[in-house]
Amino acid sequence: MAFNLILWYQPNLVLIVFVLFSCSFCVFSSTDEAGGSGETFTVSSFSYPETRLRPFDLRYIRVDLPPWFSVLSIALNSNVDLDISRIETASQSMLPIICFRDGSPPLPDALNISMTNSAISGINGLDVEQCFPMQKNITMTLTNNQISPGVWYIGLFNGIGPTRTQSKMIIRGPAYSFIANISVEACANSMMRGNFCNSTVYPLSCTSSGNYNALAVMANTAVMENVVTCRSSFKMFCGHEGVPNFFSLDIMNVAEELTFTVKDVRFNTTSLNSSSAANDVHLMCFVRHGAMPSATLYDYTSDLNKVPLVIHSPLIGRWYISIVPVNLTTTRDSNAGVCYSMVSHLLQCPFGKGGPNCTMNSYMLQTFVRRGPTPFESYYLPVSGGASHDSANFPLEPLLSNSSYNGQPDNIWTFFLLDIPRGGAGGNIHVQLSSDVKINYEIYARFGGLPSLVSWDYYYVNKTRRSDSSMFFKLYDSRDDKADFYIMYAREGTWGFGLRHVNTSNDSLKGPTIMSISLERCPKHCSSHGECKFSFDASGLTSYSFCSCDRNHGGFDCSIEIVTHQGHVRQSIFLIVSNAAAILPAYWALRKKALAEWVLFTSSGISSGLYHACDVGTWCALSYNVLQFMDFWLSFMAVISTFLYLATIDEVFKRAIHTVIAILTALLAATKATRSSNILLVIVIGALGLLIGWLIEISTKYRSLSIPVRFPLNLHLSFQTIKTWIISLVRTLLRRYNLAYAMAGFAALAMAAVSWTLETSENYWFWHSFWHITIYTSSFFFLCSKANIVDSENHLPANGNYELTHQNSLPRSG
Repeated sequence: MAFNLILWYQPNLVLIVFVLFSCSFCVFSSTDEAGGSGETFTVSSFSYPETRLRPFDLRYIRVDLPPWFSVLSIALNSNVDLDISRIETASQSMLPIICFRDGSPPLPDALNISMTNSAISGINGLDVEQCFPMQKNITMTLTNNQISPGVWYIGLFNGIGPTRTQSKMIIRGPAYSFIANISVEACANSMMRGNFCNSTVYPLSCTSSGNYNALAVMANTAVMENVVTCRSSFKMFCGHEGVPNFFSLDIMNVAEELTFTVKDVRFNTTSLNSSSAANDVHLMCFVRHGAMPSATLYDYTSDLNKVPLVIHSPLIGRWYISIVPVNLTTTRDSNAGVCYSMVSHLLQCPFGKGGPNCTMNSYMLQTFVRRGPTPFESYYLPVSGGASHDSANFPLEPLLSNSSYNGQPDNIWTFFLLDIPRGGAGGNIHVQLSSDVKINYEIYARFGGLPSLVSWDYYYVNKTRRSDSSMFFKLYDSRDDKADFYIMYAREGTWGFGLRHVNTSNDSLKGPTIMSISLERCPKHCSSHGECKFSFDASGLTSYSFCSCDRNHGGFDCSIEIVTHQGHVRQSIFLIVSNAAAILPAYWALRKKALAEWVLFTSSGISSGLYHACDVGTWCALSYNVLQFMDFWLSFMAVISTFLYLATIDEVFKRAIHTVIAILTALLAATKATRSSNILLVIVIGALGLLIGWLIEISTKYRSLSIPVRFPLNLHLSFQTIKTWIISLVRTLLRRYNLAYAMAGFAALAMAAVSWTLETSENYWFWHSFWHITIYTSSFFFLCSKANIVDSENHLPANGNYELTHQNSLPRSG
């Protein structure tokens, strides 16, 4: 199943890679030759605004396609700049991808996919979930010949893998945004289909049938009463060589058998009509569920002029039928055509029956909604069966079928039908079987119909025979006396479950078997390693659940251990104990009697230790948000206060600058404190505060060093004045600061900046611990770089006027 795809990719505005995936389909025509494209109208059109996906974010888009839709158009524009040639070496945790799935949201974390192969081959079908690297521009046009109607989901992910659901101490990485425009068009004429709405489709209407020769062998009168005959309002159809006629049939309920036959086959010319000539004609029938069939794309096929086409357990929904006359060239008449009458028979079992010959028990399960914070959680119980409505468990033995098909003891089935409500496709079907002895049941599941040994979507026999190939089947417990599995993100609609009873000769040794079927939001309650959350797709029509795992686990069900217990202890020790480096600047500030700085460094070290103790899940003294704010705010204040400590200004100005800085750093800590740009902003603010402090100091105490407003006319004297001022400033700085300590402080600060930029979700514990040590060490070196200032440097130079005044102030004798 393919469709037209145009991908534009433009790296560095130099190379444009143009990839076109297309597939040629048969040009369908009816007995009425269509002269051109049919008219269409817009069913729905959605424009999704610009949406930003941060690292590990996802967004689902739901698209509803009615049975009469003609074309689905999708246009996505993003700012992704992805080099396809480097996909193989790129980490999937940082790879933006787009996924498609029919019926329920895609779940790429459960897929074993190769992004390299997907990028090379392109999007070549949507019959199963497929994922592809996100591109800058994606334009798709899908027709009703290519995809089936119903609900389709588009998933956009910024990184996949087990770590996507892991709770992270810090989230950094590339983000991208996208804009989506999605429109659905349908044929204006309800009887027209095809790529251009130019193929006539004749609907088949059904009526009760009292006589059905194909089922005459059945002795069950109740079965015969449930056979309906479906035919078109036109009794005869004629066609030429290779020109198909199209029909449609809607199946609304679970059916056991669908049969297509033709009769009264004859040529449209009298001279050719003979039984032998008509028998040589092939009337090839191609049947497809949900979409238009062709000679190369179909679900079932048969030569109706030779044998009827029988479909066992047909799916609920719309079926399309194509009948193509073949082998008319043997008549040696180019204008020859063949006419026929097409009839369909639908066998629907009586209420409470199903399976072969309608001899097995079938139960429609009733939905019981669970009260809780998450929507669509429910469990299913048979209407009659003696089960308590307060529990999801019900006994299985009273419901089992007693008869087998064709006397085969291992061919006894019991069927259960349930319905997933609209909007509940983001839930998971949970099936459990338990007994005191070995379980002798096989479980088969199928969407839209009853399962069988040859027709199923998922199955479980034992721990070695199960649906391992399906990424949406998750087995949690497989023992002789217990089975526990989930069907992930089950499609909304009717589901059929079949229990095949095996080893009936050991029934005397069997104990009671308890079964439960429920719709749950998160599988296994996130394996007790996370929190189950839910959200809505971009349209707000479907809720989906997901696990938010703890620091040590990941995966869609939090069952994958990412960090071992020893690793967790090691990370906790590094992140908490590394804050002891705050003792260095706190000790020096206390020694120099800089009490404000001492309080800041001490509080910063303590709050950072408490925050990381809570962050790793050890102990939370306060709420997480409060601890995070205190950690970042006090860290920002400690860094900037180090710069201010280096300036010798009056306490009045220092308090004013501290107040302004406290406000700015509080805003930084309260709004996206973990941004990488914050470290640069903090250093800039600190350097600016130091510069302001120097300017205030120079303007108030060292006016003699300032450059005169009016320069001498002699240019040589002007340069001399500037040179003298610079030399005096350098000498003052060298007297004021210890160069060795200052250089060590800058080196430690550089290492802190490097460690900050190297932090990722995986190595955060190491580099952030290194950040604690280096940033506090740099503060310590900067504090030590401030030399002891002689008292006379803080006063104006002595002169004669000062001495005279001093002498005059002495008390006079006598």
